[in-house]
Amino acid sequence: MVWRQLLAEFIGTALLVTVVVGSGIAAAQLSSSDVGLQLLENSIATAFGLAVLILLFGPVSGAHFNPVVSVADWLLGRRANSGLSGGSVAAYAASQIAGGIVGAVLANVMFDRAALEVSTKDRISPGHLVGEVVATAGLIALIFALARTGRAASSAAAVGAYIGAAYWFTSSTSFANPAVTVGRIFSDSFAGIAPSSVLLFVAAQIVGALIGVALVVALYPDAAQTADDVVVPHQGGDADATPTREGST
Repeated sequence: MVWRQLLAEFIGTALLVTVVVGSGIAAAQLSSSDVGLQLLENSIATAFGLAVLILLFGPVSGAHFNPVVSVADWLLGRRANSGLSGGSVAAYAASQIAGGIVGAVLANVMFDRAALEVSTKDRISPGHLVGEVVATAGLIALIFALARTGRAASSAAAVGAYIGAAYWFTSSTSFANPAVTVGRIFSDSFAGIAPSSVLLFVAAQIVGALIGVALVVALYPDAAQTADDVVVPHQGGDADATPTREGST
């Protein structure tokens, strides 16, 4: 495991949570009486911000920024000796979760809030959990389908667009990411989530990821061959490596 990969996953996930939480705080301040407008502002910032972060960090680490993406990469890739190893998945997930927490703290500080807050926003309902299953399954299916069909270079735009849309078509507003979910505990804002909601949210995300993997295997039986290209083709953090394939995020 190259340290540059872990640094990219840490900073990328931190900035992703900063975008989500920071734009949520800004939206609540700018449009305090209109929740729909708050969600629109939050979703647009997140979609664009995620696309930019994939472009910035993807060539180093693949821009997973999400433990279930890393786990799915390992699950699919182990059949073809591609993708992440089990040890790399654990290191990625630790970096992503740590980054998510730091990102929430950074957003709080930028908006002159207490650096460490604990959200009181309860999000648990059957509909919210179904929404997380749907959002995560779709995300996993999209990412691996793009890699399998040689379109991983389109992941920045496609993944950003999907998450932006899923803010609106899922009842949970599409967290679809355990690291982001944990990070959002630490901001008692429009974008926060109460600790009591997190365990079931993460469980729903894991179920969704497994459904997404099953869908990819059903549609693309040889998807394991391209696990190294998830989310985008990358060079394992070796800045001196000669590129072996086209692609960026």
